[in-house]
Amino acid sequence: MTAPGPENPGGFNGVLGFNGVLGSTPLRVVVADDQASVREGLVLLLGGLPGIEVVGAAADGEQALELVAEHKPDAILLDLHMPVLDGIAATRRLTAEHPGVAIVVLTTYVDDTSVLDALRAGARSYLTKDADRTDIARALQAAAGGLTVFDPRVHDTLLAAAMAPPEPCRTAPPDGLTQREVEILALIAGGLTNPEIAGRLYLSNHTVKTHINRIFAKTGSRDRAAAITYARAHHIG
Repeated sequence: MTAPGPENPGGFNGVLGFNGVLGSTPLRVVVADDQASVREGLVLLLGGLPGIEVVGAAADGEQALELVAEHKPDAILLDLHMPVLDGIAATRRLTAEHPGVAIVVLTTYVDDTSVLDALRAGARSYLTKDADRTDIARALQAAAGGLTVFDPRVHDTLLAAAMAPPEPCRTAPPDGLTQREVEILALIAGGLTNPEIAGRLYLSNHTVKTHINRIFAKTGSRDRAAAITYARAHHIG
């Protein structure tokens, strides 16, 4: 995270900055992350801070919704990629069912798709997991107060997306493929391996595998060779 200074007192970049101190009334927070070590670490770190009370910890998006309904927290700290119900879907439901709960995403993913999908779903702030506990606490307090906070890497991603030239008009992809799936299928047709695709698109290997499984299902491809044949037949890549 960016170090505090005269021009950046809170160490954040964002739509609105935040440099306040933790209030006297504890901020009630739910933590949601599928990795037990990360989840338990966040509970310990945040629970040890003045002004923060962790009221629940969830291992997936469905559990997060249940805990929010039960405890009615002020904010939730939410990972994006979780089983049962992922962070994006959970964010949509939280926004619809619990609009008063501020959603702060804490994840390793800073690609433009992840960031924009989370914000469109209703997340108020977006941090990466290299944020320290003070930064996270400030972001939670800011989000609960109606402010939007991004860390510098996310801010740069949004800026790059905003400055990118508009994509040319195109026909809808075949067989219900999404634009991201078409992009990955084109890279498969170009001979790239999963790790190479992950590096090119700034995605995790797990996310790439998930996309490829969906591509195979939608295109009826049994393997990579069949997917390449499909791509060539549909002029993809």
